[in-house]
Amino acid sequence: MNHLSTPQIRHVRSASRKLVWTFILASVATVLFATAQAQAASPEQETVRCAEIAFSQSVEMRNREQFAALLDEDARFVSASVLQGSAAVVEAWSGFFEEDGPQLVWRPHIVEVAASGDLALSRGPYRLRGRNDKGEATESWGIYNSVWRKAADGRWRILFDAGNPGEQQLTEEMKALIDKPVSGC
Repeated sequence: MNHLSTPQIRHVRSASRKLVWTFILASVATVLFATAQAQAASPEQETVRCAEIAFSQSVEMRNREQFAALLDEDARFVSASVLQGSAAVVEAWSGFFEEDGPQLVWRPHIVEVAASGDLALSRGPYRLRGRNDKGEATESWGIYNSVWRKAADGRWRILFDAGNPGEQQLTEEMKALIDKPVSGC
């Protein structure tokens, strides 16, 4: 029978612990890497993300022409009623392009592109600031959903858009997207 001395036993236990910890750390690193890879945006998702940000920035900069250029000719905007067609949407949103008009900002939190490659969904928080009838500053938050369609020229344009007021749906992470500097677009 082969007996180990106390120092040898300690060495074997120490080596075993190091091996177990190395295995655990390697496993965690593998899971984290795989998760990061799964969450990485595809080039097409990134294109839609940037188009959504440009759409918001057209309103932020009060640029009616840029806003209109990002609308599909057959756009439908849904709120209390349905706006049909890009001309109707631009007309209904005209207050956002006035110097003293309300300020609307939104940012994509989720962007998904259909396997067909011609439809996409973006969803995220929006913040609306304006003034009430008494001239007092107001602020409201909500979630928007936009459906994008890839046009024959390869550009993405808004086909459907809807907002859902309700701050209770927003996480602090989502709210932080509004003031986070835009990068990569």
